[in-house]
Amino acid sequence: MALGEQLGESSGRITGTRVLAPEGQQLKVEVALEGRGTMLGEDIVEFGTYWQTARPGGVLYGEGVNLWLTNDGESVRWEGFGVGHPTGPPPAGHFGVCGWAQTESQRLARLNSVANVLEYDVDAEGNYHWTLWEWK
Repeated sequence: MALGEQLGESSGRITGTRVLAPEGQQLKVEVALEGRGTMLGEDIVEFGTYWQTARPGGVLYGEGVNLWLTNDGESVRWEGFGVGHPTGPPPAGHFGVCGWAQTESQRLARLNSVANVLEYDVDAEGNYHWTLWEWK
């Protein structure tokens, strides 16, 4: 497998966090985010939610769902999971993420047929940036 074309990127801010009820011994932290970026050359606004938990050795694991909206109202649903590590005080971290997208948009239809990988970074102030590539 190899990385293909860069498909998009986005930057924004964490807008909220909350602790979810434990499942067994594991607590999860839910994170909400909002940002702006591009996807296949289209401007997007994104809204997303992911949860993460700490694993032994300081490893972070998370799963999330995002909604990407174009300026003319077309939408993309993205889902994925990732593994990362802290890079400073919470919520700072670096994650490698893989996922998939689904859309009815003709302009963004290519997303329906590719797996994707992304790098996701968030700083201690809750600012984030991700870059997404096709996974060949």
